[in-house]
Amino acid sequence: MRYEKSCGAVIFRQGEDGWNVLLIRHTKGRHISFPKGHVEPGETESQTAEREILEETGLKVRVDRRFRAENRYNIRPDTQKLVVIFAATTAEESITPQPEEIAEAFWLPVEKAAATLTYERDRKIMRDAYEHILKHHRA
Repeated sequence: MRYEKSCGAVIFRQGEDGWNVLLIRHTKGRHISFPKGHVEPGETESQTAEREILEETGLKVRVDRRFRAENRYNIRPDTQKLVVIFAATTAEESITPQPEEIAEAFWLPVEKAAATLTYERDRKIMRDAYEHILKHHRA
């Protein structure tokens, strides 16, 4: 069995109308999820998340390492993937999607984002991350 590891985050931005979350449609697979990418040698999980988010979206974020969720699944019969997702916040609104990786990137109110995500596991991670942000975020 081969193993791959990626790290990313559920990114929240507080707007005038409440909290929004960043969703991306991947060019590969076309599913809607969160920005993430492979760990490079010497990086911590949170460093990977920050780097990948910046590369894929142009956003500088503050990763909250107190929230960490895992998602494991097989991407091929002989390969298991571990995805580590943190909660993150940003004050930035403008997104610059990396065209090789991201077909589309957009902000949605948290309530609408849950219905837009492709996978149920991502919906649970987003809801848990949102509860964490509401509890710990200081404006």
